[in-house]
Amino acid sequence: MLERVLILSDTKHLLIGYVDGRALPTVTPEDARKMTHINIAFGHVKNDAVTVENTQNLDFLPKLREYNPQLEILLSVGGWSAGGFSEAASTAEGRRKFAQTSVEILRARKLDGIDIDWEYPTYGQAGIGASPEDKYTFTLLLEELRNALDEQGQKDGRHYYLTIAAGAGQYFVEGTEMDKAQKYLDWVQLMTYDMRGGFQNTTGHHSNLYTPVGDLNRSSVVDTVRIFTEAGVPKEKLVIGAAFYSRMWKDVPNVNNGMYQMSPANGGYGPVYTDLAANYINKNGFVRYWDDVAKAPWLFDGSTFITYDDPESMAAKCAYLKEAGLLGIMFWEYSCDETHTLLDTLYKALQAK
Repeated sequence: MLERVLILSDTKHLLIGYVDGRALPTVTPEDARKMTHINIAFGHVKNDAVTVENTQNLDFLPKLREYNPQLEILLSVGGWSAGGFSEAASTAEGRRKFAQTSVEILRARKLDGIDIDWEYPTYGQAGIGASPEDKYTFTLLLEELRNALDEQGQKDGRHYYLTIAAGAGQYFVEGTEMDKAQKYLDWVQLMTYDMRGGFQNTTGHHSNLYTPVGDLNRSSVVDTVRIFTEAGVPKEKLVIGAAFYSRMWKDVPNVNNGMYQMSPANGGYGPVYTDLAANYINKNGFVRYWDDVAKAPWLFDGSTFITYDDPESMAAKCAYLKEAGLLGIMFWEYSCDETHTLLDTLYKALQAK
């Protein structure tokens, strides 16, 4: 089959929001007009079949389309600790069932595509089934799904999207065949957040654009883009990620304003941006610091360290993706910013000449 490279009708970049099903009714008309795509989180895999039995508020989708007739909506299947992928992908019958049920849901809900958020092929850290064969069956699953979507698209006289969310690191490309898999995909969304946090007890940025000297973690948006392009994914198919939430460490030594210090425990989830804006950013003893090399902010009060994205860091990401020739940016997750500041920043930054 021909490799897919999405060609936009103008210079517009993609602005994709992950929206938890519970939050779909909170999407405002103004915000619906700012996003090019919404990924609904989440559908799941059960006995090789894709199901939306636990996905809330799908009846709200027609209202979103009223808000913005150009908005395209995909069902994202998976998420952290959501299993069933390895088992479904392991057999031809399982892959057919997965693809068939995906298309059935797409038709029933008048969706524009399917987004696969398998975290992660060949890895079982999220407490899900995993196998070394996932490296190859992941590709076969995408091929089966692509063919099923194309078959339905021929009937309907249109194209249906197939995308994935990919882990931000070398581990993901080593656990997959991205050079082959990307041929079946319209775009690849890089989860360039949580790059530090849940598995490290040393503080640092979790969604930084660049990697500064002194950061032993060596993870960044730019580094992740390099890893995926070297693995065979065209840059024109890459969508980088931004975070509407923070990561936080407690009992951090009051050294270097908390940066690159060891905490007694790994970093956990911190406040969402709504709470950051109301109670943390230059408030209640927390001081905002800016890393001009990483293009990322952090907060520190002498003991608690918080890493997050803000308007300045998001504007920098948008400038980078335009200069680098990438397809766009996505974010997790819409309901984390009730101030609407971050989405507005992304929209204006992408529109800027």
